[in-house]
Amino acid sequence: MDNDSQLVAIRNYIYNIFSDDASGHDFFHMKRVARMAKKIASNEQANPFICETAAWVHDIGDPKLFTDSTMAIKEMEVFLHKIGCTHCQVDRVIRAIDDIAFHKGRIPETLEGKIVQDADRLDAIGAVGIARTFAYGGANGQLLWHDDDARQRNTSIQHFYDKLLTLKDTMNTKTAKEIAVHRHQFMEMYLQQFLQEWQ
Repeated sequence: MDNDSQLVAIRNYIYNIFSDDASGHDFFHMKRVARMAKKIASNEQANPFICETAAWVHDIGDPKLFTDSTMAIKEMEVFLHKIGCTHCQVDRVIRAIDDIAFHKGRIPETLEGKIVQDADRLDAIGAVGIARTFAYGGANGQLLWHDDDARQRNTSIQHFYDKLLTLKDTMNTKTAKEIAVHRHQFMEMYLQQFLQEWQ
């Protein structure tokens, strides 16, 4: 199976797992991250197959989404071997996705990992990032915002201040840094408008 055929199989595998997700971590999130990772890989002279594969599978095993993270990752490894990925390729994919999560606070060691982290974080900001924030908040029973300062902490709007507005300065690659500037500015404009209307 050539790389193009493998990527089709990976796409279908991810669709079967994430097609019904309503938290903003759906199939289309994976598709956007994979497309962005491929674009960044081209600009940064990284391995496009490893970057795109890792981007498609980057949320496999996320504790927010899986009850048994370890089993989900093992099943993914078995699947990748089954479609003809080499041990070296699977190891590189695992390394690429290992440290990308925001809550881990780490910078991935490999260029492929840095690119997938950038692609994932770019999808968390801008217009789509705003929509995903409210989708995740709704799926998890979060309020949009609250007049009471004490109750603002666990709202969707507070998530912008806690995480999303910090992402621009965490991008690893030149390509991602350039894309992040406009998306960050759009979020700032949106928040200004939201808070104005809220009042």
